[in-house]
Amino acid sequence: METPFTHLDDEGRLRMVDVSDKEPTRRSAQASCVVRSRVDVNSLPAGPGGLDPVFAARLAGIQAAKRTSQLIPLCHPINLNDVQVEVTSDSDGVLVRSSVVTVHRTGVEMEALTACAFAALSLLNALTAHDAQARFEDLVIERKSGGKSGDWGRQVAPEAAAREGT
Repeated sequence: METPFTHLDDEGRLRMVDVSDKEPTRRSAQASCVVRSRVDVNSLPAGPGGLDPVFAARLAGIQAAKRTSQLIPLCHPINLNDVQVEVTSDSDGVLVRSSVVTVHRTGVEMEALTACAFAALSLLNALTAHDAQARFEDLVIERKSGGKSGDWGRQVAPEAAAREGT
């Protein structure tokens, strides 16, 4: 049996899902993506006012997570209790990871994805002047916890686990 698309009403019109009957619980989600570039992001010059591109990316990710409901149609506005964004370089590029926590009636997967995407976009903004082919890819939810569906973690292929150190 196929799961129905929850954002449609009985007549097929878009709607926001009603979560008012759900109990608020602790919910968290972690996401990641990779920025690929020929240029080491740590070698980039500071922007206006000495703003470090990695610091700017982390800040962009945190700010975006807080505004997810304004960026994604039908996404619930959620009070976030914690948003963390990490930006680390390795031989394959720049790994962007986010972690988001709330106590709410719905999950924070979209907020975690939004944090990663906007942190990556901020890095691309700094990189493209030096590498026009810079890009980001592999935007995924790594794990989530809380809510009716419980805990979930992405299955990683053995070769990817070796690269990621998991």
